[in-house]
Amino acid sequence: MLKKIISGGQTGADRAGLDVAIAKGIPHGGWIPKGRKTEDGVLPDKYNLSEMTSTSYPKRTEKNILDSDGTMIISHGKITGGSSLTKKLAEQHVKPWIHLNMNDLSIKEASTQLARWINNHNIQTLNVAGPRATKDPAIHTRTSEVLNGCIDLL
Repeated sequence: MLKKIISGGQTGADRAGLDVAIAKGIPHGGWIPKGRKTEDGVLPDKYNLSEMTSTSYPKRTEKNILDSDGTMIISHGKITGGSSLTKKLAEQHVKPWIHLNMNDLSIKEASTQLARWINNHNIQTLNVAGPRATKDPAIHTRTSEVLNGCIDLL
């Protein structure tokens, strides 16, 4: 049963995960680089993220993987950039992960796959990852739609 959603707070998929958690009344959190830095500036205080002692995005990514029961990586197309590192670190730490390629899935299909995966792996704390808004302007909306659909199924 899903009890918490975490992410690194970056624009795009990460922020969508936090926004859905807040809207649904689900506890949220995660780790963010020192200074609460994101590509659009300092992450607002309404997001309950813990600040790292380092400004390193990879260290933040790894900490969020370790603090979760599993990671959802969402994208339009193949996994690239920081999401590739997320996948690599999840595998390295033997943590469950799922990739939802929204070029191949409808919102309903992705929501159903995610809900099934959460149940099958007993995911209580979900780490949400994917591209930044500047890399994929539609990813915040898609991530929100998939998470909302998934939560309604759980």
